[in-house]
Amino acid sequence: YERIEIVFIRHTTDAKEVSEEEFFNSRESGGTVVVTALELMSKIIKERYSKDWNIYAAQASDGDVWNYTDANDCAKILNSDILNAVQYMIYIEICRRSEGDLWHSYKKVSESRKNFEIGKINEVGEIWKVFQDFFKKKTA
Repeated sequence: YERIEIVFIRHTTDAKEVSEEEFFNSRESGGTVVVTALELMSKIIKERYSKDWNIYAAQASDGDVWNYTDANDCAKILNSDILNAVQYMIYIEICRRSEGDLWHSYKKVSESRKNFEIGKINEVGEIWKVFQDFFKKKTA
C-alpha cells in the first residue's frame, strides 16, 4: 500500500488515542466502559478517512464490561456505524472460564455481518497467531 496509518485506542471508562508505545506498555486501572472506545473510533474514521480508505480494525478484550447495557451499545454502534465504514473487523476475547457480555453481544453481530469475525484465545501470547489467521488471504 502507498500509505498505511495505525491508530491505537485504549480505554477504561474514557477512551483516548495513544501512541503504540503507550498502548503496549502502560497500565491503567478503573472501570471498563467499552462503548467510549468505539465512539472514538467512529469519530476518527469520520474525521480522518474518506471512503477511499481500506480500513481494517481489531479489538482485543477480556470481555468485561461495566454492565450489559454497555455490551448492547457496543453491538449497536458496530452494526449501525463502524461496520459500514470498515472493510473488515475482528474481535478477540482473551477467555476466562466463560464468555463475557461483550462476546455474547458481538456474536449476534458476527452472525449477520460478513465483515466482522470473533475469536477466542486462552493467553495473551496467542494473539499474534490469531491476528495472522484472521487477516490471511482467504480463497473464495
